[in-house]
Amino acid sequence: MRAPFSVPVRVYYQDTDAGGVVFHAQYLAFMERARTELLNARGLDLARFVAERGVQFMVHELAVRFHRPARLNDVLSVTAEVARIGAASLAFRQRVLRGDELLVEADVTLALVDRDRGRPARMPEELKKLLGNA
Repeated sequence: MRAPFSVPVRVYYQDTDAGGVVFHAQYLAFMERARTELLNARGLDLARFVAERGVQFMVHELAVRFHRPARLNDVLSVTAEVARIGAASLAFRQRVLRGDELLVEADVTLALVDRDRGRPARMPEELKKLLGNA
């Protein structure tokens, strides 16, 4: 089994709230960045995939647990690993760490949706194969 995919993220002033800690919603942006980079690392050009197939990924379900805050200039590690591939969905387990310290963890389920109809779209077999061992 592979280690979770990880990207480094430095906390900038714009990421923090009035209390000097990372604003809670910003962690979601960090996680989206990690998911996108995982797809890139697997060879999926997301912009081309979306344009050619007429589909898009949309967050369907999100469960977040906040353990400790990150602060200005911290260097974080944001992980993403595929937990499940469904007929029209993709579920990820994600974590935000500062060194070995767990700050935030989330389960994120994305739905694959037909852009024109706004309805679920079937997950392409090549995408299942590409991410099956992610």
